[in-house]
Amino acid sequence: MSNELLLLGLLRSHQMHGYQLSEFLTRNLSTCTDLKKPTAYFLLGKMAEQGWIAEEQTQEGNRPPRRVYHLTTLGEANFQRLLRENLAAFEPVTMRGDAGLAFLDFLPPGEAAELLMVRRGGLAQALEQARSAPHHAGSLGLVLEHQVLHLQAELAWVEQVIAGLQREASTTQNK
Repeated sequence: MSNELLLLGLLRSHQMHGYQLSEFLTRNLSTCTDLKKPTAYFLLGKMAEQGWIAEEQTQEGNRPPRRVYHLTTLGEANFQRLLRENLAAFEPVTMRGDAGLAFLDFLPPGEAAELLMVRRGGLAQALEQARSAPHHAGSLGLVLEHQVLHLQAELAWVEQVIAGLQREASTTQNK
């Protein structure tokens, strides 16, 4: 997900200060994006320099002043451009974990199965986190639905590989 598109889309929905943006991402989209708070603030500053967003200082009571960001006309135009580019683009999925799978044959099947069980645990945890994210109607819900379906498919596949390795290990032990 394009980080600029994500931030512009959230600000298009309603103006927010940086902490609100960060909290929304953490609470709602942490399984779908790896956008960290420092990167978000860097991008907000960059987009403000480009005139895509404007910021205004607000202060509530004794609290320190906050920068509240909102979309500009130029930001809306760039949001629309980025949205169309993103929806039309096909980006092949590359999985860094597949590098180890390429050399799975270099480990005993039982050990390989045990290591993949650790991966399965991480997948199950990520799936539970995605399922427990606050439900959103409309297109934001599609992002979470896509993540859940991907994690379910990955988990099912890893379980098949583990089962095959366990059968292989059992056959090797019985010889």
